[in-house]
Amino acid sequence: MPAALPGSTLAQNLANPSAGLNINHDLLSGPKGSPFDRDVQVPYGSSPGGSGYPASGNASTGGLSTGIGFGSPPIFGLTAPASIQAAGFNDDYIPGITKPDGTAATTSILMYIGGGKSDATGAPVPYTAGFGIGDAGQGGSRDAGAGPAFQGFTTKTVTASGTVANGAAVEAGFVNRSGQSITVGQSVFGSATVASGAVA
Repeated sequence: MPAALPGSTLAQNLANPSAGLNINHDLLSGPKGSPFDRDVQVPYGSSPGGSGYPASGNASTGGLSTGIGFGSPPIFGLTAPASIQAAGFNDDYIPGITKPDGTAATTSILMYIGGGKSDATGAPVPYTAGFGIGDAGQGGSRDAGAGPAFQGFTTKTVTASGTVANGAAVEAGFVNRSGQSITVGQSVFGSATVASGAVA
């Protein structure tokens, strides 16, 4: 089921929500029609006539598999980067993608055991694109890209160089979705303005 935003209506959650509290979700299950969003009519061998079971018409948490315990807020500060590190994070950290040494993982090994999928022999073949932890709410849309397999928006720790209202850019490509203004030296998990890209 696609990710639900607290504060969005059921109709909005089943479409493309952006209202309500900011939430984090798995990019492979949170966006509507994403690979692990199985709330669609799918034919199964045991279904009546093999025609499939109807969608439930529900939305959920979007199957967050890692990164539980943070979102936007929190607001870190003052003053970055010390305040970010004091909270147990690093500046420019992209949840589900950035490794502890600060480099980006090239596959989904940080998101899923074995990378999340395997071939017919059982050998791991991790995802190489479109994975990570998405961000939605406080005006930020859950779904992006061309449907029906929508993409989402990643999140990243970014620091304000001046006063930044909710919905405004904190750093290039990342928007404040904390629900309140932040000031110079404060940091948030900013929501990307560019979609995560197709899953591969």
